[in-house]
Amino acid sequence: MRALIVYESIYGNTHAVADGIAAGLRSLGDVRVVPVHEATAELVAWADLVVVGSPTHAHGMTRTSTRKGAIEAAGKPNSALALDPDAAGPGVRDWLGSLGRVHGTRAAAFDTRFDGPAMFTGRASGGIANGLRHLGFALAAEPESFLVDRRTKLVAGEADRAARWGARLAETLVPTG
Repeated sequence: MRALIVYESIYGNTHAVADGIAAGLRSLGDVRVVPVHEATAELVAWADLVVVGSPTHAHGMTRTSTRKGAIEAAGKPNSALALDPDAAGPGVRDWLGSLGRVHGTRAAAFDTRFDGPAMFTGRASGGIANGLRHLGFALAAEPESFLVDRRTKLVAGEADRAARWGARLAETLVPTG
């Protein structure tokens, strides 16, 4: 099987989670991890499983304005924030809007969000899952959130949890018999 992990990352947390998920999915076969601007229609068509993730901004998927604000925050004097190399690229929301319909390819959605109840922090993964479903993907798992602290650092253990989630996802896709 072939898995494609598409991520949008501003400060590197969602990228780290995508890499963790990839580690867990490696038992499936060929796994590729790409930033959203490299996720072509051809790559999507190549994959048997597409896993898509983004940070949570303003209770949902990022927008051009929220990405711009996050990038500007990293550029402020004395900021401890470091940008992911692909932070300035397009977001998952825009990418989903540019994709054509697919027919039954399996998919899963994840996000990174502040550590706290989802009703207060929001979750991008629900919107991603809805977008994937609308395009014709078949969801292989419930949307998943991975947590960052108030300093926007991945909470200890979350990258390992991402690998375990990827492994569980792989297990659901392997034919039995």
